[in-house]
Amino acid sequence: MSLFGARYPIVQAPMATVQPPSLAAAVSNAGALGSIAGAALTADELRAAIREVRAATAAPFGVNLFAPPYMREDSLAVVLEERPAVFSFTFGLVDPEPLQERGIAVAGTATTAEEAAVLESAGVDAVVAQGAEAGGHRGTFLGSFEDGLVPLAELLASIEVAVPVVAAGGIVDGAGIRRALELGASGAQLGTAFLFTPECGVPREHLDVLRTYETVVTPAYTGRHMRAARTPLLEELMREEPLPFPEQRLESAKRGPLYMSGTGAKQARELPVAELVQVLVAELD
Repeated sequence: MSLFGARYPIVQAPMATVQPPSLAAAVSNAGALGSIAGAALTADELRAAIREVRAATAAPFGVNLFAPPYMREDSLAVVLEERPAVFSFTFGLVDPEPLQERGIAVAGTATTAEEAAVLESAGVDAVVAQGAEAGGHRGTFLGSFEDGLVPLAELLASIEVAVPVVAAGGIVDGAGIRRALELGASGAQLGTAFLFTPECGVPREHLDVLRTYETVVTPAYTGRHMRAARTPLLEELMREEPLPFPEQRLESAKRGPLYMSGTGAKQARELPVAELVQVLVAELD
């Protein structure tokens, strides 16, 4: 089964401020769909990242941005001009039509069945179903944060859309991908699993923290709810009133490092990207 033109139904989740663009190229070359995390990049940096990945792979890859009002100025124009195979977004809605007119497939992030239905009505080509287990920021854009904290299996069972659904949240092995497919997903998006590859270049300290601590969903890190390792520093920040997103992240950074991750970090394998993808595919059988 392929997805977005990739050989395998596996998408590498975009990990803003953590992954280099080259990770996307490595993933796409391995037969999955690599993703450029463009949300924290300037327009010029995003253009350079897209061209770097395109020079390193002939396979399809995607670009991810935050939806307005969090989208950086001119970033969407860069995507329209550079025309990656896939564009994905989170935190809200982006009109897919201008992108689709340029031949770009569009995927939006949903944390509830209602959000998935709204995305389908908006015309997206696929819905990324972000379960409660997912690392990083929550994509909830309708209702309360609590409404959007739905376990992945429950979320997949509740979504009723005609477009493909990509399951995201806590998946780090082929068994997890297989369960998602059995629940009706067309593919799976993995972030934490690729975080542990050498191509991602995450410092040893970061990985060790993710192996040591459980995770928690809190706005204390950036001002918007997200899942991260529950370190003593994060515990300290959780006792304080956070500033609005994204101002809180600047304050948190002054206090020390914090580490986003999904719930599957302790089970993630430390393998090169090409080997990891082949292991995931073999485990699907």
